[in-house]
Parts: sequence; structure tokens; C-alpha cells
Amino acid sequence: MSLFEALMLICFGAAWPLSIAKSYRTRRNGAKSLWFLVVVFIGYVAGVIHKVRNDLDFVTALYALNGVMVFADILLYLRNAWLAKRERPAAPVTADAPAR
Repeated sequence: MSLFEALMLICFGAAWPLSIAKSYRTRRNGAKSLWFLVVVFIGYVAGVIHKVRNDLDFVTALYALNGVMVFADILLYLRNAWLAKRERPAAPVTADAPAR
């Protein structure tokens, strides 16, 4: 068990509830990147797998908790993208378009 590993996960994990709350409340993705969230999620999954296979301790729960929060943020990202697409009006068809 590494105290510094646990501290790192606690610090990283402190930001996710704020991000999740903002995504839920605003219904907007802002400057978030789905690919960034997916890469971070894969990192936490890899951390859980490593801890389970090599060094099972309470830090495993921190990896899992952070992974769950990132996964929730991914789901909110997808929801917000769907809401934005649904709210966007379709491009109007105009008679002014040049003939080909």
C-alpha cells in the first residue's frame, strides 16, 4: 500500500464530483472531450486490474470509485450531446439555393 498513491487518487477524485454536478446542472459539455474521459476511464480500469492482480488493498477501492465517477461523467457527456443535437434546429430549406 502506498500512501502517496492513495493521496494521488484522492486528489484526482476530488475534481470528478464537481465536473459531474456541472455537467448534470448545465446540460452542456463545454470544453470537455469524450476521448479524454475515455482515456482516463481506461487508466482507472487498468489501475483496478493491476491492484487486483498484484497488490489488493484499500487503494483498489479508490481506483474503482474514480472509475465510476468518470464513467458517470461519460454518460452525462453522451446525454448532453444528445440534448444539444435534439435542441438544434434543422437547417431551413430555402428556395434561394442556386440551381445546378
